Amino acid sequence: MLAVVKTGPGPENVLVQPMPVPEAGEGMTRVRVLAAGICGTDVHIARDEYRYEAPVILGHEILGMAEAADAEPQRVTVETYFSTCGRCDWCRDGRPNLCPSRRSIGSFENGGFASYVVVPAHNLHPLPDFLDDIEGVLSEPLACVTHCLLDPPVVSAGDRVLVTGPGTIGQLAAQVARAAGGLVTLAGLPKDSSRLDIARSLGIETTTGLPEAEAFDVVVECSGSAPGAAAALRAARRGGRYVQVGIFGKDVTLPIDLVLYKELVVTSGFASTPSSWRRALALIEQKLVTLSPLVTRRADIRDWPSAFEAAASGEGLKTVIVPE
Repeated sequence: MLAVVKTGPGPENVLVQPMPVPEAGEGMTRVRVLAAGICGTDVHIARDEYRYEAPVILGHEILGMAEAADAEPQRVTVETYFSTCGRCDWCRDGRPNLCPSRRSIGSFENGGFASYVVVPAHNLHPLPDFLDDIEGVLSEPLACVTHCLLDPPVVSAGDRVLVTGPGTIGQLAAQVARAAGGLVTLAGLPKDSSRLDIARSLGIETTTGLPEAEAFDVVVECSGSAPGAAAALRAARRGGRYVQVGIFGKDVTLPIDLVLYKELVVTSGFASTPSSWRRALALIEQKLVTLSPLVTRRADIRDWPSAFEAAASGEGLKTVIVPE
């Protein structure tokens, strides 16, 4: 099978090359990949801005068909961790995402930019039949957002919520915050007009101007940029909350004294947990989030370079690799 493999340091060592079809051992399931989304984390891995172990097949936002020997094939989405120690304080507290020994697909174990991937059987989640043939690929980023916003909840009914960054994660965060009862504004730059159009079509208020200072109870930073984070900090009201969702991939300079002056509560969330997956799937089941318009490009695995460039440059929203 063809796969997108990170073979060594630098973006030039992300290559499409043949790999053997994996076999599933005990407790594992082989998944035939229908689609895999390109995440900002994949961009960071390609640029050596996020930890990985080469060589490794990239891709962790997976929609596929589970091929269990004793059951009919089933359309599933996949939790991203491959293994954890099971013994550390974090594992025992139900927070495997924080396990120091965690090995995730797409960074330390082979991921989904290929025709097949093998994952622990308990990481699979069946998807409802009403989803179309591609939108289930957004289940994983949705679980990351619910981990940040709902586990525990940080948005209450009537809260004024600002989300900075209208990429896929920002769009999902705006929808989740709205589902929690927030009065949501999604902020972007003038160049983000097409992205903001999609948000408006889903009933989300948008802006391309600087948010009014100290106007929001909760600010959710999804741009992964220092200017976006600084604007969010300035827009938070005194005693409000700042939630970091985007990844910078490098050290940045921020007006961090605003956390002190305003007594802001700062929270975040790394990857996802079993409970955040349950919340994400409940939002999908109850049709409280709309996913299909967020997938704006499909690419063959051989077109990885142009698909990667589209994701890295912020073209459209979610670009997905379709292996077959």
